[in-house]
Amino acid sequence: MTKRAVKAESHVMKLKQEMSLLKAQLSNFKRENEALRSGQGASLTVVKQNTDVALQNLHVVMNNAHASIKQLVSGAETLNLVAEILKSIDRITEVKDEADS
Repeated sequence: MTKRAVKAESHVMKLKQEMSLLKAQLSNFKRENEALRSGQGASLTVVKQNTDVALQNLHVVMNNAHASIKQLVSGAETLNLVAEILKSIDRITEVKDEADS
């Protein structure tokens, strides 16, 4: 009976040691889980900030593109006007030549 009691006590000690080890692991896992969750929140914050910066840059590029398109259209209209004037100069010269003859 004493042998059984000693064996049972030994088994209880091993289980207590194992339980202590499992509690330490559980505590470590909880801390790691909290760290991952807070890191995930931080990652989402960084993603949101990057998205906001990208959106601002996109607006700047869009506004610059819009201004460039306006300048391009204005330049095309000016070139068209110059072409029409050059056509008119040929006609004016022809009319003037006929009047001189």
